[in-house]
Amino acid sequence: MRPVDEQIPILMQGVEYGDPQMQETMEAALRERLAEGRPLRVYCGYDPTSPDLTLGHTITMRKLRQFQDLGHDAIFLIGDFTGLVGDPSDKEGTRRQQTSEEIAEKAQTYVDQACKILDPEKIIIHRNSEWLSKLTFVDLIEMASHFTVQQFLARENFANRYAKGDPIWLHEFLYALMQGRDAVAMETDVQLGGTEQLFNLLVGRKLQEIFGQKPQICLTFPILVGTDGYLRMSKSTGNYIGIDEPPTEMYGKVMSLPDHVMLDYFTLVTRYKPDQISPIRKGLADGSLHPRDVKMELAREIVSIFHGDAGAEDGEQHFRTVFQERELPPDMPTYALEGSVNIVDLLAASGLTKSKGEARRLIQQGGVRLDGEKVDSIDEVIAVDEEAVLQVGKRKFLKLVPPSRAEGSR
Repeated sequence: MRPVDEQIPILMQGVEYGDPQMQETMEAALRERLAEGRPLRVYCGYDPTSPDLTLGHTITMRKLRQFQDLGHDAIFLIGDFTGLVGDPSDKEGTRRQQTSEEIAEKAQTYVDQACKILDPEKIIIHRNSEWLSKLTFVDLIEMASHFTVQQFLARENFANRYAKGDPIWLHEFLYALMQGRDAVAMETDVQLGGTEQLFNLLVGRKLQEIFGQKPQICLTFPILVGTDGYLRMSKSTGNYIGIDEPPTEMYGKVMSLPDHVMLDYFTLVTRYKPDQISPIRKGLADGSLHPRDVKMELAREIVSIFHGDAGAEDGEQHFRTVFQERELPPDMPTYALEGSVNIVDLLAASGLTKSKGEARRLIQQGGVRLDGEKVDSIDEVIAVDEEAVLQVGKRKFLKLVPPSRAEGSR
């Protein structure tokens, strides 16, 4: 094992509690545990709530990878049982309960995507149904007897809902107990989570003490803001960067980030260590580094994590061609357009939008162009006798051709 003083700056990078005393307590506990000179059992749980992961999900995965690289045991826990309830930590309303079938399907995609960050040769995968499904009602009563209703109502999201008279369902209280039992079942040394999950992580510490185990260290991390620079990254708000997106799309989205979030991205979702980030912070502060150049470095790093260096080069070349040189990309996909087609139907059928609803919204927002001219109406009908370029947003292009010139088109 590497010396503790070498591990601590890496493992504490990005950790945030909003409470200096908590920070000192957890760092001291981590130092003590590392000083034992053995591999620590570190985990983070992921409830399969959607089939695709965004860059925001990878904050804790990146930290798991850092633990892996330092010789510790990283456990990727799939919350297939907790997912039946859904974590209420960051919600002002009740989550929709999923079926076992929905969870199983999404869980497999999580593992596939997580292996883009974690070392697949070293990763330990568990599903919490392995132990939670075997608990008896007596087990549940025993766990619940150590906590009060007041402790749960003190949580901000529950307190807000209670004050507004919104329903708080009893099964939502059980979530923290279920997550806490995960730590007991796996006898973990460290648990990772978002800052909004701190209550759940502390429940795990308490249950471990009750079961005669040494309480785990809790490392929590701030939320990652999306491409707008202010709101939490989320598919529902459209400000996300998906880790399965093509290199050109991913690179372009990173380049659209506001300057003020760049250091957070370097800290939370890249492979950069503290000594690599420090000169970037200094250079931005004193003006010796241009924000555009720093952002391109960030984009290359993020794309290379998921698509390799070749993908990063493709993304950068596409960006330079389309945005810096103001040229159309040479590798546009081709679409054979037969006859006259409504613009909404065309966008959906060609795959430029995921649905007709999204197509209508983008047109109304001025985000669709045909040969550089804005498409103003959702009722517009498109027909081509020669090549034409359909553009959605800043990064999606499609060459429209008549059937007679459609060799190799989709």
